[in-house]
Amino acid sequence: MSARLPYLGLLLVLVLAPWIVPIIGDAFWLSVLTEIIIWSCFAASINFLFGYVGLLSFGQALFFGFGMYGVALGISAFQLSFWPAFFLGPFSATVMALITGIFAVRLTWHYFAIITVVFSLIFYFLALTLKSVTGGDDGINFSMPDLFNLLGYKLSLTNTTTQYLFTLSVVVLCFWLIKIVMASAYGRSLIAIRDNDVRASLIGINVYRLRLSAFVIAGFLAGVSGALFALFGRYASASYMFYHVSGEGVVWAIVGGVGTLMGPAIGTGIFILIREVVSTHWQHHALIVGAFAICIVIFAPEGIVGLWKKIRHRLRS
Repeated sequence: MSARLPYLGLLLVLVLAPWIVPIIGDAFWLSVLTEIIIWSCFAASINFLFGYVGLLSFGQALFFGFGMYGVALGISAFQLSFWPAFFLGPFSATVMALITGIFAVRLTWHYFAIITVVFSLIFYFLALTLKSVTGGDDGINFSMPDLFNLLGYKLSLTNTTTQYLFTLSVVVLCFWLIKIVMASAYGRSLIAIRDNDVRASLIGINVYRLRLSAFVIAGFLAGVSGALFALFGRYASASYMFYHVSGEGVVWAIVGGVGTLMGPAIGTGIFILIREVVSTHWQHHALIVGAFAICIVIFAPEGIVGLWKKIRHRLRS
């Protein structure tokens, strides 16, 4: 139980944030916190592959984009209500992850990273070309349907608090899914593949099939984050399918601590907070972000969570 207390405490603070934030600061920060939570799920999808399977993907932006467009096109083009449109986003991303993963997971190391970038670029330029469907860089705007409408009682994500709590609930479920998966025999098999895929295959583990399934799960997580981000901004754009979005997620995961549950969330939170605070005073805030990332990689290659665990272990010793 003691190991769960920090997680429960953090969850309690996050749940109460809509009422705490306006008291201690501007209500604008609740929107920033919502964005952090969404991008944490995206970083977690990268961490799931890199931290637990040993596959570094720079193509997660592809599935993020499919999650965005699944929601946007579902509402604007297919006239779907909220829930079918919302599920269409992660479903589209999962199908795309399965298709690309069939080819990508046959490779490892830098070859895998390169092919994920290639897939991301192919569909990015395709999205730019099909501007009549995707809107290209201009994107697609849509009106938010009601989350819930029964007997005249309506609940909509146009309300900032409702949007925040909905986003938090979905992302907490995603992190809980990751925790459950990694605590299972399946998760231990993924760790075995990460540590030594040759030895894992010798003891009967189907390396290709497990890597493919992990790739699909990571694509699903990225699709969920894309769907949430589309609902957050009522907008979808091809620019979010470019590989630099994946690169940011990789940095967030590494700085926070790959192979840890909360590392991606911590890394994402730190970088977005630096961006929001510094950008109001200095337009070159990316320099501070870059310098901070370099320092963490050099002096704490295990990430912030790994550094904290090391410090706590030394204090106990």
